[in-house]
Amino acid sequence: MKYDVTVIGSGPGGYVAAIRCAQLGMKVAIVEKYNSLGGTCLNVGCIPSKALLDSSHHFHDAEHTFKEHGIDINAPKVNFKQMIARKGDVVKANTDGIQFLMKKNKIDVFHGHGSFVDKNTVKVAGEKEETISTDKVIIATGSKPSSLPFINIDKKRVITSTEALELKEIPKHMIIIGGGVIGLELGSVYKRLGAEVSVVEFFDRIVPGMDGTMSKELTKSLKKLGMKFYLKHKVTGVEAKGKNVTVKADTPKGEVLELKGDYCLVSIGRRAYTDGLGLENVGISTDKAGRVETDDHLRTSVDNIYAIGDVVKGAMLAHKAEEEGVLVAEQLAGQKPHINYNLIPGVVYTWPEVAGVGQTEEQLKEAGKAYKVGSFPYKALGRARASMDTDGVVKILADKVTDEILGVHIIGARAADMIAAGVTAMEFRASAEDVSRMSHAHPTYMEAVKEACLAASDARPIHM
Repeated sequence: MKYDVTVIGSGPGGYVAAIRCAQLGMKVAIVEKYNSLGGTCLNVGCIPSKALLDSSHHFHDAEHTFKEHGIDINAPKVNFKQMIARKGDVVKANTDGIQFLMKKNKIDVFHGHGSFVDKNTVKVAGEKEETISTDKVIIATGSKPSSLPFINIDKKRVITSTEALELKEIPKHMIIIGGGVIGLELGSVYKRLGAEVSVVEFFDRIVPGMDGTMSKELTKSLKKLGMKFYLKHKVTGVEAKGKNVTVKADTPKGEVLELKGDYCLVSIGRRAYTDGLGLENVGISTDKAGRVETDDHLRTSVDNIYAIGDVVKGAMLAHKAEEEGVLVAEQLAGQKPHINYNLIPGVVYTWPEVAGVGQTEEQLKEAGKAYKVGSFPYKALGRARASMDTDGVVKILADKVTDEILGVHIIGARAADMIAAGVTAMEFRASAEDVSRMSHAHPTYMEAVKEACLAASDARPIHM
Protein backbone atom coordinates (compact mmCIF):
# COMPACT_ATOMS: atom_id res chain seq x y z
CA MET A 1 0.00 0.00 0.00
CA LYS A 2 1.20 3.52 -0.78
CA TYR A 3 0.95 6.19 1.90
CA ASP A 4 0.67 9.96 1.65
CA VAL A 5 2.86 10.36 4.72
CA THR A 6 5.11 8.01 6.68
CA VAL A 7 6.31 9.11 10.12
CA ILE A 8 9.46 7.48 11.49
CA GLY A 9 9.25 7.56 15.29
CA SER A 10 6.19 7.54 17.54
CA GLY A 11 7.18 9.94 20.31
CA PRO A 12 5.15 13.10 21.00
CA GLY A 13 6.34 14.73 17.78
CA GLY A 14 5.78 11.66 15.63
CA TYR A 15 2.41 10.48 16.87
CA VAL A 16 0.98 14.02 16.95
CA ALA A 17 2.20 14.60 13.38
CA ALA A 18 0.59 11.32 12.32
CA ILE A 19 -2.74 12.18 13.95
CA ARG A 20 -2.85 15.68 12.48
CA CYS A 21 -2.02 14.33 9.00
CA ALA A 22 -4.82 11.79 9.35
CA GLN A 23 -7.25 14.48 10.52
CA LEU A 24 -6.41 16.41 7.36
CA GLY A 25 -7.36 13.47 5.16
CA MET A 26 -3.99 11.86 4.48
CA LYS A 27 -3.26 8.13 4.47
CA VAL A 28 -0.63 7.73 7.19
CA ALA A 29 1.85 5.08 8.35
CA ILE A 30 3.96 5.34 11.50
CA VAL A 31 7.12 3.33 12.15
CA GLU A 32 8.26 2.57 15.69
CA LYS A 33 11.46 0.71 16.59
CA TYR A 34 10.19 -0.53 19.96
CA ASN A 35 7.17 -2.63 20.89
CA SER A 36 5.27 0.20 22.57
CA LEU A 37 4.39 3.57 21.08
CA GLY A 38 5.13 6.93 22.67
CA GLY A 39 8.90 7.20 22.32
CA THR A 40 11.27 8.28 25.08
CA CYS A 41 8.74 10.66 26.65
CA LEU A 42 6.02 8.15 27.43
CA ASN A 43 8.22 5.10 28.04
CA VAL A 44 11.47 6.24 29.67
CA GLY A 45 11.21 10.01 30.06
CA CYS A 46 8.53 12.58 30.87
CA ILE A 47 5.75 10.28 32.05
CA PRO A 48 7.58 7.69 34.21
CA SER A 49 9.73 10.38 35.82
CA LYS A 50 6.62 12.36 36.79
CA ALA A 51 5.07 9.21 38.25
CA LEU A 52 8.10 8.73 40.51
CA LEU A 53 8.25 12.44 41.32
CA ASP A 54 4.62 12.34 42.47
CA SER A 55 5.06 9.13 44.47
CA SER A 56 8.20 10.38 46.20
CA HIS A 57 6.51 13.72 46.90
CA HIS A 58 3.65 11.92 48.69
CA PHE A 59 6.18 10.00 50.77
CA HIS A 60 8.13 13.13 51.62
CA ASP A 61 4.96 14.93 52.69
CA ALA A 62 3.94 11.97 54.86
CA GLU A 63 7.34 12.11 56.55
CA HIS A 64 7.70 15.86 56.94
CA THR A 65 4.39 17.76 56.81
CA PHE A 66 1.57 15.43 57.88
CA LYS A 67 2.21 16.00 61.59
CA GLU A 68 1.92 19.77 61.23
CA HIS A 69 -1.29 19.29 59.27
CA GLY A 70 -2.66 17.32 62.21
CA ILE A 71 -2.34 13.92 60.57
CA ASP A 72 -0.77 11.37 62.91
CA ILE A 73 0.46 8.18 61.27
CA ASN A 74 3.06 5.54 61.98
CA ALA A 75 6.43 6.22 60.36
CA PRO A 76 5.85 5.68 56.61
CA LYS A 77 7.94 3.13 54.74
CA VAL A 78 8.86 3.04 51.06
CA ASN A 79 7.61 0.01 49.13
CA PHE A 80 9.98 0.69 46.26
CA LYS A 81 8.90 -2.35 44.27
CA GLN A 82 5.29 -1.10 44.32
CA MET A 83 6.40 2.43 43.46
CA ILE A 84 8.20 1.16 40.35
CA ALA A 85 5.23 -1.09 39.50
CA ARG A 86 2.82 1.86 39.71
CA LYS A 87 5.12 3.82 37.43
CA GLY A 88 4.91 0.95 34.95
CA ASP A 89 1.12 1.00 35.11
CA VAL A 90 1.09 4.74 34.40
CA VAL A 91 3.36 4.21 31.39
CA LYS A 92 1.19 1.39 30.05
CA ALA A 93 -2.00 3.43 30.36
CA ASN A 94 -0.41 6.20 28.32
CA THR A 95 1.15 4.01 25.65
CA ASP A 96 -2.09 2.03 25.30
CA GLY A 97 -3.79 5.37 24.80
CA ILE A 98 -1.51 6.17 21.87
CA GLN A 99 -2.27 2.76 20.35
CA PHE A 100 -5.99 3.57 20.63
CA LEU A 101 -5.47 6.94 18.93
CA MET A 102 -3.68 5.26 16.03
CA LYS A 103 -6.64 2.92 15.50
CA LYS A 104 -9.17 5.72 15.91
CA ASN A 105 -7.42 7.79 13.24
CA LYS A 106 -6.87 4.79 10.93
CA ILE A 107 -3.08 5.12 11.06
CA ASP A 108 -1.16 1.96 10.15
CA VAL A 109 1.52 1.09 12.71
CA PHE A 110 4.71 -0.73 11.69
CA HIS A 111 7.02 -2.04 14.42
CA GLY A 112 10.70 -2.29 13.55
CA HIS A 113 13.70 -0.14 12.70
CA GLY A 114 12.81 2.31 9.94
CA SER A 115 15.39 3.44 7.41
CA PHE A 116 15.47 5.08 4.00
CA VAL A 117 15.93 2.99 0.87
CA ASP A 118 15.28 6.07 -1.25
CA LYS A 119 13.28 9.24 -0.73
CA ASN A 120 9.96 7.50 -1.36
CA THR A 121 10.71 4.11 0.22
CA VAL A 122 11.15 3.25 3.89
CA LYS A 123 12.38 -0.16 4.98
CA VAL A 124 11.09 -1.55 8.27
CA ALA A 125 13.28 -4.22 9.86
CA GLY A 126 11.14 -5.91 12.51
CA GLU A 127 10.01 -9.48 12.99
CA LYS A 128 9.80 -9.46 9.23
CA GLU A 129 11.24 -6.99 6.75
CA GLU A 130 8.73 -4.73 5.02
CA THR A 131 8.96 -1.76 2.70
CA ILE A 132 6.65 1.23 2.67
CA SER A 133 6.02 3.31 -0.42
CA THR A 134 5.31 6.92 0.54
CA ASP A 135 4.90 10.38 -0.91
CA LYS A 136 6.18 12.33 2.11
CA VAL A 137 8.28 11.32 5.14
CA ILE A 138 8.55 12.96 8.57
CA ILE A 139 11.64 12.05 10.60
CA ALA A 140 10.78 12.05 14.31
CA THR A 141 13.40 9.71 15.74
CA GLY A 142 14.09 11.74 18.87
CA SER A 143 17.20 11.62 21.01
CA LYS A 144 19.33 9.44 23.27
CA PRO A 145 21.29 10.31 26.46
CA SER A 146 24.71 11.87 25.86
CA SER A 147 27.87 10.83 27.64
CA LEU A 148 31.55 11.79 27.87
CA PRO A 149 34.26 9.89 25.98
CA PHE A 150 35.97 8.61 29.14
CA ILE A 151 32.79 7.38 30.84
CA ASN A 152 31.76 3.75 30.45
CA ILE A 153 28.01 3.58 31.01
CA ASP A 154 27.60 -0.01 32.19
CA LYS A 155 23.86 0.48 32.89
CA LYS A 156 24.35 -1.15 36.29
CA ARG A 157 26.26 1.32 38.45
CA VAL A 158 27.04 4.02 35.90
CA ILE A 159 23.63 4.76 34.46
CA THR A 160 21.51 7.08 32.34
CA SER A 161 18.01 8.35 33.07
CA THR A 162 16.60 5.20 31.44
CA GLU A 163 18.16 2.91 34.06
CA ALA A 164 17.47 5.39 36.87
CA LEU A 165 13.75 4.82 36.28
CA GLU A 166 14.12 1.07 36.74
CA LEU A 167 16.39 0.65 39.76
CA LYS A 168 15.76 -2.31 42.05
CA GLU A 169 16.83 -0.42 45.17
CA ILE A 170 17.06 3.07 46.58
CA PRO A 171 20.68 4.22 46.25
CA LYS A 172 22.71 4.96 49.33
CA HIS A 173 24.60 7.73 47.55
CA MET A 174 23.72 8.78 44.01
CA ILE A 175 26.31 10.97 42.28
CA ILE A 176 24.79 12.95 39.44
CA ILE A 177 26.93 14.38 36.67
CA GLY A 178 25.04 17.36 35.30
CA GLY A 179 22.83 19.91 37.06
CA GLY A 180 20.21 20.12 34.34
CA VAL A 181 16.52 19.24 34.31
CA ILE A 182 16.83 15.44 34.16
CA GLY A 183 19.47 15.12 36.84
CA LEU A 184 17.68 17.42 39.27
CA GLU A 185 14.31 15.71 38.81
CA LEU A 186 15.68 12.21 39.35
CA GLY A 187 17.95 13.45 42.12
CA SER A 188 14.86 14.86 43.84
CA VAL A 189 13.11 11.50 43.61
CA TYR A 190 15.89 9.58 45.32
CA LYS A 191 16.73 12.28 47.85
CA ARG A 192 13.11 12.28 49.05
CA LEU A 193 13.27 8.49 49.36
CA GLY A 194 16.35 8.64 51.60
CA ALA A 195 19.38 8.60 49.33
CA GLU A 196 22.32 10.93 49.67
CA VAL A 197 22.51 12.93 46.43
CA SER A 198 25.51 14.87 45.09
CA VAL A 199 25.33 16.92 41.89
CA VAL A 200 28.50 17.79 39.96
CA GLU A 201 27.99 20.62 37.47
CA PHE A 202 30.51 22.17 35.07
CA PHE A 203 28.82 25.59 34.99
CA ASP A 204 28.55 28.04 37.87
CA ARG A 205 24.86 27.31 38.46
CA ILE A 206 22.26 24.61 37.98
CA VAL A 207 19.70 24.73 35.13
CA PRO A 208 22.01 27.23 33.39
CA GLY A 209 19.57 27.80 30.52
CA MET A 210 16.91 29.24 32.81
CA ASP A 211 16.65 32.70 34.36
CA GLY A 212 19.33 33.27 36.99
CA THR A 213 16.83 34.03 39.74
CA MET A 214 15.16 30.68 39.15
CA SER A 215 18.51 28.89 39.35
CA LYS A 216 19.40 30.66 42.59
CA GLU A 217 16.05 29.94 44.24
CA LEU A 218 16.00 26.29 43.11
CA THR A 219 19.50 25.78 44.50
CA LYS A 220 18.33 27.07 47.88
CA SER A 221 15.25 24.81 47.87
CA LEU A 222 17.16 21.68 46.85
CA LYS A 223 19.88 22.37 49.43
CA LYS A 224 17.10 22.60 52.00
CA LEU A 225 15.98 19.16 50.81
CA GLY A 226 19.52 17.94 51.47
CA MET A 227 21.06 17.73 48.01
CA LYS A 228 24.73 18.70 47.70
CA PHE A 229 26.09 20.74 44.81
CA TYR A 230 29.59 20.97 43.39
CA LEU A 231 29.47 23.82 40.88
CA LYS A 232 32.23 24.82 38.44
CA HIS A 233 33.61 21.29 38.73
CA LYS A 234 34.95 19.41 35.70
CA VAL A 235 34.49 15.64 35.85
CA THR A 236 37.68 13.86 34.82
CA GLY A 237 36.95 10.24 35.66
CA VAL A 238 34.25 7.75 36.58
CA GLU A 239 35.17 4.27 37.79
CA ALA A 240 32.84 1.45 38.84
CA LYS A 241 34.12 -1.46 40.93
CA GLY A 242 31.64 -3.99 42.22
CA LYS A 243 28.87 -2.06 43.95
CA ASN A 244 30.85 1.15 44.25
CA VAL A 245 31.43 4.11 41.96
CA THR A 246 34.14 6.76 42.24
CA VAL A 247 33.81 10.10 40.47
CA LYS A 248 36.76 12.46 40.19
CA ALA A 249 36.48 16.14 39.28
CA ASP A 250 38.72 19.19 39.10
CA THR A 251 37.59 21.89 41.53
CA PRO A 252 37.63 25.66 40.83
CA LYS A 253 40.73 25.86 43.02
CA GLY A 254 42.64 23.34 40.91
CA GLU A 255 42.28 20.55 43.43
CA VAL A 256 40.81 17.09 42.83
CA LEU A 257 37.43 16.18 44.30
CA GLU A 258 36.74 12.49 44.82
CA LEU A 259 33.18 11.33 45.47
CA LYS A 260 32.27 7.75 46.29
CA GLY A 261 28.78 6.33 45.90
CA ASP A 262 26.89 3.27 44.77
CA TYR A 263 25.32 4.80 41.63
CA CYS A 264 26.44 7.46 39.17
CA LEU A 265 23.77 9.05 36.98
CA VAL A 266 25.18 10.64 33.84
CA SER A 267 22.78 13.40 32.79
CA ILE A 268 24.72 15.88 30.70
CA GLY A 269 22.09 16.25 28.00
CA ARG A 270 20.86 14.31 25.01
CA ARG A 271 21.95 13.83 21.40
CA ALA A 272 19.88 13.55 18.24
CA TYR A 273 19.21 9.92 17.32
CA THR A 274 19.69 9.13 13.63
CA ASP A 275 21.60 5.85 13.97
CA GLY A 276 20.82 3.46 11.13
CA LEU A 277 18.28 5.83 9.58
CA GLY A 278 19.93 5.62 6.15
CA LEU A 279 20.22 9.38 5.68
CA GLU A 280 23.14 8.77 3.35
CA ASN A 281 20.80 6.91 1.00
CA VAL A 282 18.80 10.07 0.38
CA GLY A 283 21.57 12.66 0.66
CA ILE A 284 20.48 14.29 3.92
CA SER A 285 23.26 15.75 6.05
CA THR A 286 23.52 16.40 9.77
CA ASP A 287 25.19 19.30 11.58
CA LYS A 288 28.15 19.09 14.00
CA ALA A 289 25.80 18.06 16.81
CA GLY A 290 24.36 15.22 14.69
CA ARG A 291 21.02 16.95 14.13
CA VAL A 292 19.15 16.75 10.84
CA GLU A 293 19.44 20.06 9.02
CA THR A 294 16.20 21.71 7.93
CA ASP A 295 14.91 25.03 6.65
CA ASP A 296 12.45 27.27 8.52
CA HIS A 297 9.60 25.02 7.38
CA LEU A 298 11.32 21.92 8.83
CA ARG A 299 11.97 20.59 5.31
CA THR A 300 15.29 18.81 4.81
CA SER A 301 17.49 19.16 1.74
CA VAL A 302 15.24 16.52 0.12
CA ASP A 303 11.99 18.23 -0.80
CA ASN A 304 9.57 15.51 0.39
CA ILE A 305 11.33 14.71 3.67
CA TYR A 306 10.78 16.72 6.87
CA ALA A 307 12.26 16.42 10.37
CA ILE A 308 10.88 17.47 13.77
CA GLY A 309 11.54 17.31 17.51
CA ASP A 310 14.78 16.37 19.24
CA VAL A 311 16.38 15.32 15.97
CA VAL A 312 16.49 18.95 14.75
CA LYS A 313 17.84 22.15 16.32
CA GLY A 314 16.12 23.78 19.27
CA ALA A 315 15.02 22.79 22.75
CA MET A 316 14.58 19.06 23.29
CA LEU A 317 11.05 19.26 24.64
CA ALA A 318 8.05 17.04 23.98
CA HIS A 319 5.69 19.98 23.51
CA LYS A 320 8.07 21.65 21.05
CA ALA A 321 8.10 18.42 19.04
CA GLU A 322 4.29 18.29 19.10
CA GLU A 323 4.00 21.84 17.75
CA GLU A 324 6.46 20.99 14.98
CA GLY A 325 4.49 17.85 14.11
CA VAL A 326 1.32 19.91 13.71
CA LEU A 327 3.18 22.55 11.71
CA VAL A 328 4.50 20.05 9.17
CA ALA A 329 1.15 18.27 8.84
CA GLU A 330 -0.71 21.52 8.21
CA GLN A 331 1.91 22.69 5.72
CA LEU A 332 1.48 19.46 3.80
CA ALA A 333 -2.25 20.24 3.65
CA GLY A 334 -1.54 23.67 2.17
CA GLN A 335 -2.10 25.66 5.34
CA LYS A 336 0.23 28.35 6.70
CA PRO A 337 0.85 27.59 10.40
CA HIS A 338 3.63 29.12 12.48
CA ILE A 339 5.55 28.50 15.70
CA ASN A 340 6.91 31.24 17.93
CA TYR A 341 9.91 29.44 19.41
CA ASN A 342 10.39 32.24 21.93
CA LEU A 343 7.13 31.13 23.52
CA ILE A 344 7.91 27.44 24.00
CA PRO A 345 7.94 27.12 27.81
CA GLY A 346 10.54 25.18 29.77
CA VAL A 347 9.70 23.34 32.99
CA VAL A 348 11.62 21.59 35.78
CA TYR A 349 9.37 19.21 37.76
CA THR A 350 11.23 19.39 41.05
CA TRP A 351 9.39 20.73 44.10
CA PRO A 352 9.12 23.60 43.98
CA GLU A 353 8.57 23.41 40.24
CA VAL A 354 10.32 25.86 37.93
CA ALA A 355 8.90 27.20 34.68
CA GLY A 356 9.84 29.95 32.27
CA VAL A 357 8.84 31.38 28.91
CA GLY A 358 10.22 34.18 26.79
CA GLN A 359 13.48 35.95 27.52
CA THR A 360 15.55 35.56 30.67
CA GLU A 361 17.01 38.60 32.40
CA GLU A 362 20.47 37.49 31.27
CA GLN A 363 19.33 37.39 27.62
CA LEU A 364 17.78 40.87 27.85
CA LYS A 365 20.98 42.28 29.34
CA GLU A 366 23.09 40.66 26.63
CA ALA A 367 20.80 42.10 23.94
CA GLY A 368 20.98 45.55 25.50
CA LYS A 369 17.20 45.66 25.85
CA ALA A 370 15.69 48.21 28.24
CA TYR A 371 13.44 46.32 30.63
CA LYS A 372 11.85 46.43 34.06
CA VAL A 373 11.32 43.66 36.62
CA GLY A 374 8.40 42.83 38.87
CA SER A 375 8.60 40.04 41.45
CA PHE A 376 6.28 38.60 44.05
CA PRO A 377 7.18 35.91 46.62
CA TYR A 378 5.06 32.85 47.35
CA LYS A 379 5.47 33.43 51.08
CA ALA A 380 3.13 36.43 50.75
CA LEU A 381 0.38 34.24 49.22
CA GLY A 382 -2.47 33.00 51.39
CA ARG A 383 -2.82 29.91 49.20
CA ALA A 384 0.84 29.04 49.60
CA ARG A 385 0.67 29.41 53.37
CA ALA A 386 -2.39 27.14 53.45
CA SER A 387 -0.61 24.40 51.51
CA MET A 388 2.77 24.92 53.22
CA ASP A 389 4.40 25.69 49.88
CA THR A 390 5.95 29.06 50.61
CA ASP A 391 9.20 28.55 48.68
CA GLY A 392 8.98 30.41 45.40
CA VAL A 393 8.71 33.64 43.46
CA VAL A 394 7.11 34.93 40.26
CA LYS A 395 9.30 37.19 38.13
CA ILE A 396 7.90 39.28 35.27
CA LEU A 397 10.17 40.98 32.74
CA ALA A 398 8.54 43.78 30.73
CA ASP A 399 9.63 46.29 28.11
CA LYS A 400 10.67 49.48 29.88
CA VAL A 401 8.87 51.70 27.37
CA THR A 402 5.84 49.73 26.13
CA ASP A 403 5.27 47.50 29.20
CA GLU A 404 4.91 44.44 26.90
CA ILE A 405 5.73 41.25 28.78
CA LEU A 406 9.07 39.86 27.58
CA GLY A 407 9.51 36.97 30.01
CA VAL A 408 7.61 35.10 32.70
CA HIS A 409 9.58 33.03 35.22
CA ILE A 410 8.07 31.10 38.10
CA ILE A 411 9.49 28.90 40.83
CA GLY A 412 6.92 27.50 43.22
CA ALA A 413 4.06 25.09 43.65
CA ARG A 414 2.22 24.37 40.37
CA ALA A 415 4.55 26.55 38.29
CA ALA A 416 4.35 23.95 35.52
CA ASP A 417 0.60 24.56 35.16
CA MET A 418 0.78 28.31 35.73
CA ILE A 419 3.26 29.01 32.93
CA ALA A 420 0.53 28.46 30.32
CA ALA A 421 -1.00 31.76 31.45
CA GLY A 422 2.32 33.43 30.66
CA VAL A 423 2.41 31.84 27.22
CA THR A 424 -1.16 32.99 26.55
CA ALA A 425 -0.45 36.56 27.63
CA MET A 426 2.70 36.76 25.54
CA GLU A 427 1.06 35.20 22.45
CA PHE A 428 -1.39 38.09 22.54
CA ARG A 429 1.41 40.55 23.33
CA ALA A 430 -0.13 41.61 26.62
CA SER A 431 1.44 44.28 28.77
CA ALA A 432 2.15 43.70 32.44
CA GLU A 433 -0.66 46.16 33.18
CA ASP A 434 -3.09 44.12 31.03
CA VAL A 435 -2.52 41.04 33.20
CA SER A 436 -2.55 43.04 36.43
CA ARG A 437 -6.03 44.35 35.61
CA MET A 438 -7.49 40.87 35.03
CA SER A 439 -9.36 39.27 37.92
CA HIS A 440 -7.49 36.36 39.49
CA ALA A 441 -9.40 34.01 41.78
CA HIS A 442 -8.56 34.20 45.48
CA PRO A 443 -6.87 32.33 47.04
CA THR A 444 -4.72 30.90 44.24
CA TYR A 445 -1.04 30.64 43.33
CA MET A 446 -1.85 32.63 40.18
CA GLU A 447 -2.38 35.72 42.30
CA ALA A 448 1.41 35.91 42.49
CA VAL A 449 1.45 36.45 38.70
CA LYS A 450 -0.99 39.35 39.02
CA GLU A 451 1.00 40.88 41.86
CA ALA A 452 4.29 40.51 39.96
CA CYS A 453 2.69 42.23 36.97
CA LEU A 454 1.53 45.05 39.25
CA ALA A 455 5.11 45.33 40.48
CA ALA A 456 6.47 45.38 36.93
CA SER A 457 3.96 47.81 35.39
CA ASP A 458 3.70 50.42 38.09
CA ALA A 459 5.65 49.24 41.14
CA ARG A 460 2.40 48.84 43.07
CA PRO A 461 1.88 45.29 44.34
CA ILE A 462 -1.04 45.18 46.77
CA HIS A 463 0.06 42.42 49.15
CA MET A 464 3.73 43.29 49.62
